[in-house]
Amino acid sequence: METIKLTTTQALVRYLLSQYISINGKKERIFYGGFGIFGHGNVTCLAESLYDAKEQMPTYRGQNEQSMAMAALGFTKAKNRKQMMFVTSSIGPGATNIITACGVAYTNSLPLLVLSGDYFNHRLPSPVLQQIEQSYDATLSANDCFKPIVKYWDRITAPQQILHSLPLALETMLNPSTCGPVFLGLCQDVQAMSYDYPLEFFEKTIHSIPRIRADEMAIRRASDCIKQSKKVVILAGAGVIYSEAQKEFLQFVHQCRIPFVTTAGAKSLSLYEEQFNIGPVGVLGSCSANHLIKKADVVIVIGSRLQDFSTGSWANFSHHTKLISINTQSIDAIKHRSIALVSDAKEALKELLELCRDFRNDENFVSEAFAHRQQYHLFIESKINEKKESITYANVIGRLNQLTTQKDRLILAAGGLPGEFNTLWKNLSFNSIDHEYGYSCMGYEVSGGYGSAIAHKDGDSIVLVGDGSYMMLNSEIYSSVLSGDKMIVIVCDNEGYAVINRLQINQGGEPFNNLIEDCKLAIEPFMVDFVANAKSMGADGNFVDSLEEFESAFKRARESAVTFIIHIKVSKYDWTEYADTWWEVGVPEVSQKEKIQRARAMYESNANKQRKGV
Repeated sequence: METIKLTTTQALVRYLLSQYISINGKKERIFYGGFGIFGHGNVTCLAESLYDAKEQMPTYRGQNEQSMAMAALGFTKAKNRKQMMFVTSSIGPGATNIITACGVAYTNSLPLLVLSGDYFNHRLPSPVLQQIEQSYDATLSANDCFKPIVKYWDRITAPQQILHSLPLALETMLNPSTCGPVFLGLCQDVQAMSYDYPLEFFEKTIHSIPRIRADEMAIRRASDCIKQSKKVVILAGAGVIYSEAQKEFLQFVHQCRIPFVTTAGAKSLSLYEEQFNIGPVGVLGSCSANHLIKKADVVIVIGSRLQDFSTGSWANFSHHTKLISINTQSIDAIKHRSIALVSDAKEALKELLELCRDFRNDENFVSEAFAHRQQYHLFIESKINEKKESITYANVIGRLNQLTTQKDRLILAAGGLPGEFNTLWKNLSFNSIDHEYGYSCMGYEVSGGYGSAIAHKDGDSIVLVGDGSYMMLNSEIYSSVLSGDKMIVIVCDNEGYAVINRLQINQGGEPFNNLIEDCKLAIEPFMVDFVANAKSMGADGNFVDSLEEFESAFKRARESAVTFIIHIKVSKYDWTEYADTWWEVGVPEVSQKEKIQRARAMYESNANKQRKGV
């Protein structure tokens, strides 16, 4: 057997370089590149190995480990999980900063390879700088914090160990049934050690995404359930997009005349004009969709983990509604006694298309769905054109919708924008929206937008972010200017965490510590000059105070050579109310305040309608 003598990190980088995947008939490296912040735990060995590969697999310098890891997720979402980025940090706080990004990756089933420094395996210099020591277990480090929030975890304690670990890590990230973040802790002494690696370990390998097929008896049971029903609805999640099953999905919908609703992650599954698209479901959705779910006798769930926002905390589903759940992960497929089809969406839809070829939904039910859809579309037009004392989220979203093209990509996450956008946006093209609501992670927007800008060159990456999220994490604006990967960032400023203030007062509480004006203050409240902040990082931008100015600024943003910020003030109190469903949050059972007593009575009323877990 022919071998080559390499250090652990030299072999690791060489392995990553040799892994390929076919994308649209073209062989591309699975690892396009990575993001790195170097320290004593990764600079002398791993960084040196990455330097030698920088032309083939570029390493981008991040400004914060959390934000660069979320940029990696924005990249892989833009590539529909077919390509990915690694992230590397030193031992200690650099590593633990990445944990939040792993939460985003885990809940959204996104591949992320984390390579962090670790202690010396021989322990002679212990404790090293930034090392966490435990008296009861000397093998622990801060890196053990990743264990609950990754799909594969390993600590590399010998050079030959990567012969086993790297293929397992890659399989975890490529397989839809296990896809998620992977963590490898690289002991500092082991990074420098050499080993005679078999040359065949580094042979060019072309991978494909496996398509899991459902059990034959389960698929027949599901088709029988559909054929015995009259009112069937599809609830589509992001898994349909990841599967690239749009064609099969619409064929099934049209053939069987089944109206469908979408989660936030599946907003860009179909065009706005699609007749059977009745609207977004759940708390962030529309009453057109929620009404339909309540009336259904069968709901076919495809590629969704049925989060509380999608199900109205399970008050949106009748106790008698039967569920058929198509998912690559069995933990999601079996929920609420579903007929579980553990399957790739495309493959399951192909089989159901054949088995249900003679099924047709009840026409009165379909007509009712279409009528609700029409009312929903009329509501959108009235809301985006509504004139208020202050500009609203709805006004901004409506005007932006007119200015974007099919080639643009929209990125947004937590706060008030996701609900407003999900309800009001008229989707223009397939897989054009990165709506991070699995982990609802504030700070994802700018970071994910940067990753999208690296991956997506056909149109602009347009970030929608609130002032609260912008303040949490905006440093990758600087990175985008340095690397020349431009994005357009629209900061909708409502002077604080306005959507949480809304939740607080709607449940009987007093405004407290959410809006800037309701915080502990020593001076008059004021807001940050976001344009000046962005310009200090090399970006350009404008503050606007009208929709006409917004439109002009957006045109300048299109023409800008660098990342461009548009700062616009929006109302703190005007919201789109069209979901007509419930979200369960805790309301005090005992209170002397009348408003909270009323909120508690409403809570108990809604809880009685909640579908139980059986």
